Amino acid sequence: MRLVSFLAGARPAYGLVAGEQILDLSAKWGTQYPDLKSFIAAGLPGLRELAHGAIENRVPLAQVALLPVIPNPDKIVCVGLNYRTHLEETGKDASAHPVIFLRVANSQQAHGQPLVLPRESRKFDYEGELAVVIGRGGRRIAQADAWSHIAGYSCYNDASVRDWQVHTSQWAPGKNFPKTGAFGPWLVTADEIAPGERLALVTRLNGDEVQRSSTDLLIFDIPRIVEYVSAFMPLEPGDVLVTGTPGGVGAKRNPPLWMEDGDVVEVEIEKVGLLRNPVAAEA
Repeated sequence: MRLVSFLAGARPAYGLVAGEQILDLSAKWGTQYPDLKSFIAAGLPGLRELAHGAIENRVPLAQVALLPVIPNPDKIVCVGLNYRTHLEETGKDASAHPVIFLRVANSQQAHGQPLVLPRESRKFDYEGELAVVIGRGGRRIAQADAWSHIAGYSCYNDASVRDWQVHTSQWAPGKNFPKTGAFGPWLVTADEIAPGERLALVTRLNGDEVQRSSTDLLIFDIPRIVEYVSAFMPLEPGDVLVTGTPGGVGAKRNPPLWMEDGDVVEVEIEKVGLLRNPVAAEA
């Protein structure tokens, strides 16, 4: 099943994608569960029954403005240098532990919405990645138990403002300009994808393929990421783990390939979906 956050007029809402329509779950559950994060935390109550048509509030998918899948995560935890092809193109040494950094919620943009090229830089780079959304929280989660804590998967463009990313050894400035990362278009529930299943990942810029890999090539796999992160911070329902980008980033090409005003960038992941965003210079 595919779950989305969206705007119903001016009202933030969430729902279930059924063909070309959205079943507005928030119209039924919104008083009790005001957003998708709280609906996930409750265990997606009655979702399968609703999927069979037991809800009247429907809106055309093409006519709504989507929001980032989880607009208000407690935390967005990203893993760097987690494909060997990307590690090699950066010239960095392998690490014994995952390289971790954080994003803030307002650095995210939704499917179809413009990624904003900030005034401070023109070195704006794409990074196609698989995002994992936590469904059941916990602390010190063992790898053997990790899959049972996952609500589902989405596409992520962990786009980077490269010159700000390398001002110091800490990457946060280059990862947190407003509306520079994309998250969507929806959450595919974990029951749709087998634990550890190989998923092809492709990034395109203006229709040209710039990254291609698959999730079985992650250096630190999803259970290891869940175990590592949950050791130093409790994971909560709706938390987002962004698992890393493969080689082919614009900064390591010769000449470099930056995203520019008017470009269109896509991240497509097998069985998950296609995340598409235009790029727009900040006004």
